[in-house]
Amino acid sequence: MGTHYKGTEKEVNALNAYIKLMRASESLNARVHRHLADYGISSSQFAVMEILQHLGPQCQRDLGSKMLKTGGNVVMIIDNLEKRGLVKRDREGKDRRYVNIRLTKKGEKMIYEIFPRHVDGIVKEMNILNKEEQEELGRLCRKLGLQEKEG
Repeated sequence: MGTHYKGTEKEVNALNAYIKLMRASESLNARVHRHLADYGISSSQFAVMEILQHLGPQCQRDLGSKMLKTGGNVVMIIDNLEKRGLVKRDREGKDRRYVNIRLTKKGEKMIYEIFPRHVDGIVKEMNILNKEEQEELGRLCRKLGLQEKEG
């Protein structure tokens, strides 16, 4: 379903493309992250754990930047992960505002269990597109995502 807005052709085309992109993104995201319920974690919690798995300990500010989340959101996500014993906060140096986040052994075990299943789900979902279509989709998404930096 497209827009019901009766604007110019340019406006209607842009709105329709945006609606399709958002619906596809939300639908794909829901399917790919469905398995996270088996572990009792949210997609945001998974994102934090995945970042920590691949990049090592990170400060809260950097996690927020990588996830495109506000500081308050990141604090709540980390609070919930910490309550479950999946991450640990380490204060470093004299600046008490600088908090480094790392996976605990329990968190490492969980993310190493979850990640292969996550990758399999993404591969299955993306298989509807051939290699060239996946590359084109990636190029177009990058173009949209970097628009602010270029403009």
